[in-house]
Amino acid sequence: MKKHNFSAGPCILPQEVLKKSAEAIIDFNGLGLSLIEVSHRGKDFVDVMEKTRNLVKELLNLPEGYSVLFLQGGASLEFLMAPYNLLKEGGKAAYLDTGVWAAKAIKEAKLLGNVEVIASSKDKVYNYIPKNYTVPTDVDYIHCTSNNTIYGTQIKEFPQTNSLLVCDMSSDIFSRVLDFTKFDLIYAGAQKNMGPAGTTLVVIKDEILGKTGRVIPAMLDYQSHLNADSMFNTPAVFPVYVSMLTLEWMKSLGGIAEIEKLNEAKAAILYAEIDRNPHFKGFAEKEDRSLMNVTFNLTNEDDKEAFDKLWNAAGISGIKGHRSVGGYRASIYNAMPIESVQVLVDAMQDLEKQLS
Repeated sequence: MKKHNFSAGPCILPQEVLKKSAEAIIDFNGLGLSLIEVSHRGKDFVDVMEKTRNLVKELLNLPEGYSVLFLQGGASLEFLMAPYNLLKEGGKAAYLDTGVWAAKAIKEAKLLGNVEVIASSKDKVYNYIPKNYTVPTDVDYIHCTSNNTIYGTQIKEFPQTNSLLVCDMSSDIFSRVLDFTKFDLIYAGAQKNMGPAGTTLVVIKDEILGKTGRVIPAMLDYQSHLNADSMFNTPAVFPVYVSMLTLEWMKSLGGIAEIEKLNEAKAAILYAEIDRNPHFKGFAEKEDRSLMNVTFNLTNEDDKEAFDKLWNAAGISGIKGHRSVGGYRASIYNAMPIESVQVLVDAMQDLEKQLS
């Protein structure tokens, strides 16, 4: 039976990417060696790293003055690296609290200095994005999380600021058209839209570094990694290679503009069914709904066993909601085909027929 993978991450990747990466595990570039046993300093992998970084710049339409890194430690390490590199001694940072991962970023930043939480949606279990908050002018940077995987919310309008703007885009990078030059630092774990777990994309405006007045441990210093072209230590070879293949796939589709159209179409189908079907209700506020993570609940929890049987029988996987929200979460990342979304909609409609 064909499986329809709605997992929140690690998540679905394009089939052609999986096939090419599997081949490289056996024989990379016709070398007679596996990708994961060649030297990361050899020309074959150096070319992979360079191509991957250039594809990021091309797809995000980044001008000169921005650099791309592939690091390790996930977004969780970036929660600490961002303030280490941007929060000045005696300075202050501002954070938007829109979910679990934003709250974790706030906790890490507080280890290094003064942090002001300028808005939070915790009061309603993070089911909305705060608005009409005051943007401070006396901070070193403002940090936000563009998409909240657990709760299914997504920022549509980012803070307007003269301070540095930092964004965790782990769960919606490459999914929609944005002016990425508005951001001074972007970071994103690969395992949502880009590749397998193990590498983290960092996009950084070069001129913002070296101004904190603090001594930064070498592994936590972005400049260390920039100076070494993402090879200050041995990079995550396989995740970077798979990311390269995925970025090539995105480019072949027409880039982010075309991908956004596909994502909007998938989300529209699923949200329309949630709003139409009396047996389901959305969790996130409508104006803040994510294109990547669709969260919803049953209107009657007594129907859970019946619905679970239907979606399991349809070959659907990975739609159990996070424990803090309950219900269901359908993650419809870039590689999710619209046909799979329709299978989920059909299962929802089958429940309606069964209960009518």
